[in-house]
Amino acid sequence: MTRIIMHGCNGRMGQMITGIVKEYQDAEIVAGIDIADNITTNGYPVFTDINACDVQADVVIDFSSAAAVDKLMDYCEARNLPLVLCSTGLSEEQLARVKALSEKIAVLKSANMSLGINLLQKLLKEAAAILAPSGFDVEIVEKHHRMKLDAPSGTALALADSVNEALGGEYEYVYDRSGRREKRPAAEIGISAVRGGTIVGDHDVIFAGQDEVITFSHSAYSRAVFAKGAVSAALFLAGKNPGFYDMSDVIDASLAK
Repeated sequence: MTRIIMHGCNGRMGQMITGIVKEYQDAEIVAGIDIADNITTNGYPVFTDINACDVQADVVIDFSSAAAVDKLMDYCEARNLPLVLCSTGLSEEQLARVKALSEKIAVLKSANMSLGINLLQKLLKEAAAILAPSGFDVEIVEKHHRMKLDAPSGTALALADSVNEALGGEYEYVYDRSGRREKRPAAEIGISAVRGGTIVGDHDVIFAGQDEVITFSHSAYSRAVFAKGAVSAALFLAGKNPGFYDMSDVIDASLAK
């Protein structure tokens, strides 16, 4: 039985994961951490201070906010707890700390926990290597609900990184063109963010060429796709040696069974 601490347990994703884990016979949430202790039906103890949590566990799933990640990393390092890190909007300093932490404990970080997005990243590398040298411009449009705090999304940046990796890292990311009047440079990836309503998550990667456009699209209709991915990641990560993992490792391990 894999024992999970849910960091950000009373948020939308924390509650989604709480419900989904109940369907697993080989996993359970043994404790939760959340700044708001306003839900009494979790079925496990909830701590508003992470350092007060003394419950034994095998892995932590994090779906909180960038502001809470520093204390979380301290906690996991001190207790040698593997960490599935799903919060987005981390600073460069925090990302560097994540990398350093992975030398001491197992850390799995992915901008998006869905199988579809991770497959899309692989497809984009192949497409970019063929299309960009042929003169296709690259634009990314992401759409999320009005409550999302960071923009652009971590997934949009991960998709841009996949494209840029295939192009030797030579492309610049552009988030706003309102302050300039010039033709679009070739070596840039435009990233636009839409926020509104209850959109779970839409991502379009557009390759616009001469007289033709190719668009790769992914739409999430429920947060359940991210929740199931996070639980699969936790089951994979528990007991792993220190290292930096991502969802491709989870997918590869599943295919190897």
